[in-house]
Amino acid sequence: MAGAATVAEIVARGNHAECVVCDVAETASVEDSFHQIDRVDALVNNAGIAHVGNVENTSPDDLERLFRVNVKGVYHCLHFAIPKMVAQGGGVVLNLASIAAKIGIQDRFAYSMTKGAVLAMTLSVARDYVDRNIRCNCICPARIHTPFVDGYLVDKYPAAERMAMFEKLSAYQPIGRMGNADEVAALANFLLSDEAAFITGAAYDLDGGVIGLR
Repeated sequence: MAGAATVAEIVARGNHAECVVCDVAETASVEDSFHQIDRVDALVNNAGIAHVGNVENTSPDDLERLFRVNVKGVYHCLHFAIPKMVAQGGGVVLNLASIAAKIGIQDRFAYSMTKGAVLAMTLSVARDYVDRNIRCNCICPARIHTPFVDGYLVDKYPAAERMAMFEKLSAYQPIGRMGNADEVAALANFLLSDEAAFITGAAYDLDGGVIGLR
């Protein structure tokens, strides 16, 4: 399990870590997980799933599946984490949104809907808790090279076409490539740190120029 491997890596470096597993789409599962946590100094809402399709070929089941994870999942974690932050005198929240929350992307109807909701929840929490020492921001990435991208190419394209499609997906970003997970992590680390103490209600584009240069 990835969580256990991450814990082992952290412990090997002389630090302490635990892994608590839950299904973010299920209220009771998230509630139980937060009951196992004494403090919540930082919350990163990163769980999400994707879907390719427009409004015609996105089925009600497709929409519901994405809504349960990408929207209710974020809500659930906020719902159970924020009271702990209030009680302890503050905290910081970082949500993972997408450039799809800001611009139209072809065949991403349901996904864009959910990421628009994540942006709206970010602004709402930032506004409601700015006087409770709780900051809330989000990151809006463009395409990030992850196993999901590789799996998508394997699933949708024959081997002879995959490299060409990979290059096309990379070229969508004006900078000429996809982002990588370390670049997302670096920005997340900054926004969660005290160095970002004056930042709340912000949506950071991590997009290789998609928003500003197109």
